[in-house]
Amino acid sequence: MLRTGRVTLALSSRLAPSVVPTRDARLGLCANWPQFTLLVVVNAFVGAMVGLERAVLPVIAASEFGITSASAVLSFIACFGVAKALSNLAAGHLVDRRGRRFVLVAGWLVALPVPLIILFAPSWWWIVAANALLGVNQGLAWSATVVMKIDLVGPRRRGLAMGLNEFAGYLAVGAAAFAAGAIASTYGLRTGPAYLGLGIAVVGLLVSVLFVRDTSQHVALEERASADPNVERPTTAQLIRRSLWSDRQLFSVSQAGLVNNLNDGLAWGLFPILLLGAALSLRDLSALVAIYPAVWGVSQLGTGPLSDRWGRKRLIVAGMVVQGIALVAIAMSHSVALWATSLAALGVGTAMVYPTLLAAVGDIARPSWRGLAIGVYRLWRDLGYVVGALLAGVVADAFGLSVAIGVIGALTIASGVVVALRFEETLVESPRRRS
Repeated sequence: MLRTGRVTLALSSRLAPSVVPTRDARLGLCANWPQFTLLVVVNAFVGAMVGLERAVLPVIAASEFGITSASAVLSFIACFGVAKALSNLAAGHLVDRRGRRFVLVAGWLVALPVPLIILFAPSWWWIVAANALLGVNQGLAWSATVVMKIDLVGPRRRGLAMGLNEFAGYLAVGAAAFAAGAIASTYGLRTGPAYLGLGIAVVGLLVSVLFVRDTSQHVALEERASADPNVERPTTAQLIRRSLWSDRQLFSVSQAGLVNNLNDGLAWGLFPILLLGAALSLRDLSALVAIYPAVWGVSQLGTGPLSDRWGRKRLIVAGMVVQGIALVAIAMSHSVALWATSLAALGVGTAMVYPTLLAAVGDIARPSWRGLAIGVYRLWRDLGYVVGALLAGVVADAFGLSVAIGVIGALTIASGVVVALRFEETLVESPRRRS
């Protein structure tokens, strides 16, 4: 009993926020580059977990379980989206209450059984359940790394911080998607990716437990510098209500995030099926599927800091329109070259939007409730996976894959128009002051 108590006490102390006096904390990328770099690496591991599935799961559904309905295939994305959206909301609450690092480690613990369930799943619905756990992992771990990076850099470089964060995560998604296809073609659809996933989860957990430090002291420092006694901390219910319509800023970013992940869910679930129908090999299919997240990841190195100079609104509007046009082009294409070009354009458009929306939420929220605001935004954003899976599945079963992709492309353009009409620029400082 005494031994168990000691182990519990040691684990609790390791997961608790680091006891660093606020006076020793400094804001800025240069002042915190070791921890920031470590968090970039950790987020790459988080992204790799979901990247392993992007090329192989739709193929597993068709080849191993005989599932041909688009709606049934997309069920794993819908389940993933619900779990991730709710976990984002929970993470937003927990990071402000229990600390960022606690949430990060909890996310990795949930990830550990996912590869093994996929490896030994006797039916497709076991894999759907595994994706629910993967959604929890992504919601907790990715949310924690996002909030921690914003904490470290302070208010002046949020776009850069989010560009680096999403660069690492989605470049890893693309690399893992390609690696999974290559490994699966040699060792089997489930065996190779599953063992690689288990290794990623173990390393991610160990790095987070042993080396990552909590950023609560940086939050306290920024909050003290920007304190306003007339501003009250909103509740979760209040923020959700505001994001539905009444707050034009939160509504604009929330609907854009939802539509953005709506088309990402489409890309995840239907693109492999579309390309498989073109008689491509698994290796070639994986290479094509990897283009979109890889371009998305690399491009964010430029679009993130660009939003610190040009502002958030222009990049969000332009990015949504570019994504929509790219989706329509994919629906109309019939050659590998055109698909590759359109997928690259889709990646560029997504890169213009993804880090910029997160930076805009960081602009809107106060430091003391930043985690909650990001959690609410990510709740709506990742519900896009659910809406996308349901909508794309129904339309694809009724009218075909190309029509489903084209419909989602039109919705994406419409979302950009909403931002143009409703959103007010949140980057209040001039570019000269920021340079």
